[in-house]
Amino acid sequence: MRNFTSKLAPDIKEYLEFRNALGYSNRQEYHLGYFDSYCHEYHPDLETLTKESVRGWINYEISHGRGSMEKIIPSVRMLARYMGNGAYVLPAKILPIRPRYTPYILTDEELRRLFHVADNIKEGKHYRKGTSLKLIFPTLLRLMYTCGLRPNEVRLIKRNNINFATGEILIAKTKRRKERIVVMSEDMLGQCRKYDVVRAVANPHSEYFFVRKDGAHVNTQQLNSNFNRCWQQANPEIPESMLPRVRPYDLRHRFASTVLQKWINEGRDLYSMLPYLRAYMGHEKFSDTAYYIHCLPESLLNSPGVDWSAIDSVNPEVDI
Repeated sequence: MRNFTSKLAPDIKEYLEFRNALGYSNRQEYHLGYFDSYCHEYHPDLETLTKESVRGWINYEISHGRGSMEKIIPSVRMLARYMGNGAYVLPAKILPIRPRYTPYILTDEELRRLFHVADNIKEGKHYRKGTSLKLIFPTLLRLMYTCGLRPNEVRLIKRNNINFATGEILIAKTKRRKERIVVMSEDMLGQCRKYDVVRAVANPHSEYFFVRKDGAHVNTQQLNSNFNRCWQQANPEIPESMLPRVRPYDLRHRFASTVLQKWINEGRDLYSMLPYLRAYMGHEKFSDTAYYIHCLPESLLNSPGVDWSAIDSVNPEVDI
């Protein structure tokens, strides 16, 4: 745990330990670090959360260009609720909520071009510390796509959590710290075996599967920047300003929509199959899985072979 320095440090640490015991991620530790630093400098004698300190911190962060405040602020609000005893609790709608990101579902041709560029990617100067990007990226992207993994899950896979005989992968670093097992296809398993041979020579001592030369795992910035570079190179005829916004996470979206389309084509009972997809993808709520139905082509949404009203009755949270 990081070193908190304000007078609120004991309360913050106790709150984070409580969250950790419940199985939540440590993301709030970083968010509360911003608030702690602000209190240490501008409210050194603060012993509980006040309206002046909390709203002053928000104005300070915004004026200094801090982004994604709508994700950071809830950490302070929940800390106040945990502390109680008159601690100031921010209103829920202190900042406007950004609209939910609409997944971009890549076409087969777009996937083909993306993977072709990834297979032929050239090393950049900013990647000097990394194990050869040409070795890592083709396997990492395909594993994320074929297994529907979150970007952080694929980055943090440990080699010992991969069964190279059966293709099973233990996903331990999940969004809610709930472990699950996914299974690779034969083709994906074959590629991972080939990559592992080269990885064992380049960096045999790291615990991570996708590892840099310094022994650390591939970080978020490296994944995002190189994915964006591949996406731009895969669409050279489209100006960068007009290119659709695509994120690594969209490979997971494409996986889910592909599975749903496959089940529909096979005449499967979709609303009875959704719980399996939910478990495989590690969703906490059923509505998170059913959301992908909105990503299906309109021709499938209008298919008379699918009883959408039955799915609505199973999951009233999602209006299909």
